[in-house]
Amino acid sequence: MKTICKGFFLILLVGFSLYCIYQAEHLIKIISLRSHNPKYTAMMKFNEKDRLQQINKEWSDYSNISDQIKKAVLAAEDAKFMVHDGFDFEAMEAALKKNMKYKKVRSGGSTLTQQLAKNIFLSPKKSIYRKIDEAFIAIMMETVLSKKRILELYLNNVEWGRGVYGIEAASRHYYGVTNTSLDAYQAARLASMLTNPRGFERNIGSEYLDEKTNIIFKRMELVDYPK
Repeated sequence: MKTICKGFFLILLVGFSLYCIYQAEHLIKIISLRSHNPKYTAMMKFNEKDRLQQINKEWSDYSNISDQIKKAVLAAEDAKFMVHDGFDFEAMEAALKKNMKYKKVRSGGSTLTQQLAKNIFLSPKKSIYRKIDEAFIAIMMETVLSKKRILELYLNNVEWGRGVYGIEAASRHYYGVTNTSLDAYQAARLASMLTNPRGFERNIGSEYLDEKTNIIFKRMELVDYPK
C-alpha cells in the first residue's frame, strides 16, 4: 500500500513539475511582450488551419490608437478593466447563471486580459484545461505588463473578421480609414462586433448590431482607460 501511495505521489510531483515548466515558458514569453510586438498569435495559427484567407494585420502603437476605440472596446468587453487584477468575478457569476438558465454556454464572463491570454497563447476551443491555462496566463500578464500594454496588445491582435486582426486593419476593412479617423459611433460599432466578428462581418447592418452599438455608444464616456 505504501509503495502504491509513493508511486502515486511521484506521478503527481512529476506532473506538477512539468506543468510549472510549461507555465514558466509562458512567463518568459510574457516578459518578452513588454517590448516585443507579436506578429503571429495562437488564434491566427488556429484560423490558418481553418483555411482562412490571408491575414490582414497592421500594428499601431498605443499613442496612435484612437481614444474612441479604447473607450468603446472597454465599454463593450471589460468596463472594470482598470480596477480588476485579471478577473471580474461578478461577471463570471452572471455568466454562470446565464449559462445555467439556457443550459448551454452563452457567456464566459472573461476579462480583456483573459481574452488576450487566449488569443496570443491558446486554442479557442473551449475546455476546462484551457480555462485553467488562461487563468494562470492572465495572472502573469497582470503582474508583468502594464494596463496600457495589455490594452495595446489586445487592440492589435483581436480578430475583427475573417482574416482581419487589430484595430488598424479593421478600420480600413470596414470604413476605409485609419483608426484615428474613426468617430465615436464607428468605434462603438466595431467594438460591438467583437463577440462574433465573423458572424457580424456577414451581417454588418443587422438591427441587433445597431442595438448593441447604441448601448456601447452611451456607455463609452463612463469608462476609464489607460492614459
